[in-house]
Amino acid sequence: MALKRIHKELADLTKDPPTNCSAGPVGDDMFHWQATIMGPHNSLYQNGVYFLNIHFPSDYPFKPPKMILIMFTSSAADASDFLVSCYHLLNAGLYIFGVAFTTKVYHPNINNNGAICLDILKDQWSPALTISKVLLSISSLLTDPNPDDPLVPEIAQLYKQNRKLYESTVREWVQKYAT
Repeated sequence: MALKRIHKELADLTKDPPTNCSAGPVGDDMFHWQATIMGPHNSLYQNGVYFLNIHFPSDYPFKPPKMILIMFTSSAADASDFLVSCYHLLNAGLYIFGVAFTTKVYHPNINNNGAICLDILKDQWSPALTISKVLLSISSLLTDPNPDDPLVPEIAQLYKQNRKLYESTVREWVQKYAT
């Protein structure tokens, strides 16, 4: 069931890709995809390129995919911190695989490990949703953060209390990590 649905979504994405988004399998593994989101036009994230890992569970579409923002870095310290964080998450019994950014993003709903706080990836998931719709929702989240349901409270607080500093920090991160 899962593999049939994943193949159908890949065909649909190929025929009618969502605006500024692309996705497809990594090698021959249909349960592991990489996606790309171009920073939405007229947003703080424009001109950035954001990469995500997507892992489909064996019971997809009845369970949501897992997403992780992929972080590319030239710093051994950043990579080491990321791997240590992943190790601690796994030891705590939490799964880090799914839909996540691999590019560093300064955002109240995306943490340093690339995890994304988005209701449709959690309790609001429905088998009627597709990867195309998820990617569009993530792109929309870049344009309109939700500081009232943050994954990173410090960034949400800055967003609410000092928008100018928040915006300049986002622009710095786009330049440093996403271009």
